Amino acid sequence: MTDSPFDPALDLTLDRVIRAPRLRVWEAWTDPDLLARWWIPAPTLARVDRLETSPGGAFVTRMSEDGQVWEPHVDAVFLAVDDGRRLVFSNAVDSTWRPADPTPVAMTAEIVFRDHPEGTDYRVIVRHRAPADRDRHEQIGFFEGWGTVTAALAALAEAD
Repeated sequence: MTDSPFDPALDLTLDRVIRAPRLRVWEAWTDPDLLARWWIPAPTLARVDRLETSPGGAFVTRMSEDGQVWEPHVDAVFLAVDDGRRLVFSNAVDSTWRPADPTPVAMTAEIVFRDHPEGTDYRVIVRHRAPADRDRHEQIGFFEGWGTVTAALAALAEAD
């Protein structure tokens, strides 16, 4: 399976070279303890409740400002998992396989990991149902939020 083409009317994307081996970056996505360290912009804390990285597996995270009260963050399902190369998840279906109406927008995220001479070519494509959903996601801070967590992912992977 290959990644789907980018549609600028419906999709948002982020590309970065992470100066760490592809499998190290993959591990930061697929190890719950590592994912919790970068998945939400600091100082907010992340907790990974379920991370079943196989097609149909649950992806459930929570967030907390104080480490005491945990609010829902992501309740999604993995649609595709190509070991070491690609993860695809959607919050339009929740972890119990029920149709969802997530806040702030429904999306399908494709994370692609490719070898690069300097480490890992890391690409995120977030797909939306309609241009208005894409635009809303951009307006509420897609680039800042996903950019911040990608920088945290890179710092974690590059430090090991």
